[in-house]
Amino acid sequence: MEEFFSLLKKLSEEFGPPGHEQRVRGVVRDLLGEAADEVRVDPLGNVIALKKGSRGSGKIMLAAHMDEIALMVSHIDKRGFIRFTPMGGWNPIILPGQRVLIQTSSGSLIRGVVGSKPPHLMKPDESKNIPQIRDLFIDIGAESREKAEEMGVEVGSTIVIERTVERLGGSSDIVTGKAFDDRVGVAVMIRAFKDADRFEPNLYAVATVQEEVGLKGARTSAYSIGPDIALALDVTAANDVPGVDEKDYVAKVGGGPAIKVMDGRSGGGLIAHPAVKKMLIEAARSEGIPYQLEVLPGGTTDASIIALTREGVPAGVVSIPTRYIHSPVEVLSLRDAVNSARLVVAFARKATASWIEEVKGGI
Repeated sequence: MEEFFSLLKKLSEEFGPPGHEQRVRGVVRDLLGEAADEVRVDPLGNVIALKKGSRGSGKIMLAAHMDEIALMVSHIDKRGFIRFTPMGGWNPIILPGQRVLIQTSSGSLIRGVVGSKPPHLMKPDESKNIPQIRDLFIDIGAESREKAEEMGVEVGSTIVIERTVERLGGSSDIVTGKAFDDRVGVAVMIRAFKDADRFEPNLYAVATVQEEVGLKGARTSAYSIGPDIALALDVTAANDVPGVDEKDYVAKVGGGPAIKVMDGRSGGGLIAHPAVKKMLIEAARSEGIPYQLEVLPGGTTDASIIALTREGVPAGVVSIPTRYIHSPVEVLSLRDAVNSARLVVAFARKATASWIEEVKGGI
């Protein structure tokens, strides 16, 4: 558990907005390279690692995205205050008061804080309004636009929340941090890729880019690999908190990996391939791994675009239940994450070359 915590902390605290995943990519490439027969970075920036199976026939693709929701500088005013636009899906209500990191033109990181109009100056009706991104700004301590530019900030500079990964309440299991979506999926993939053994097909581990802004890296990497079977490793909403009916939980923290059945609005994301879902359930049961079945009414993963690659790819998802997704204080269970990696390893062992041919043949 401690080893996984260290891995998650290392990945989560890295700076990695969509399209600017370089810092994360270097770490991931080195870690996957420790267990890979081949590792490369494609033109879009995906890390693609291959571990050859005993049969060398058939391809299983694991995908987890490196990018995190972020912000981008859109304007610097004459006093040095920064306006920004979102990269990915933000709830603006969580942004005021956050400390952020901005990547400068030289590649260094500088701190800023997200500011807003003080409540003392708001009119009574105005104070009740939910803040909008257009009303917020970032203060980097610059007294002018020229000073901000001297510091290396420019239109297009990328921004993430500054936050460390910590245990909650002295627990050895429950942790909080930013960018668990989807650095925990990347950590699970790395752990599973390293632990995988006694499997027949070739196993590809792909750390994808730009998932938060359109599943872009999954689209290109899946086209390049042409997998026979695919699993995305990502978070899912754990709404097991006060004020939410149990029927709306989706998944529970501590309940084990979630095996996806469907996601997206009205199934507009992924409808998991029945054979892949069934094999995941069998793998979990054979290894004594607790699991949950997941129907997510909104949002999707890399699997939804991988499934539509070329003539189609049977795909599923192993999800790590996570509270407060797309916020700086996401919460998950390390035990759920470690069990997710165990489930992926068990799936890889059970997904024989003959089973893959049966699935592809519609049997």
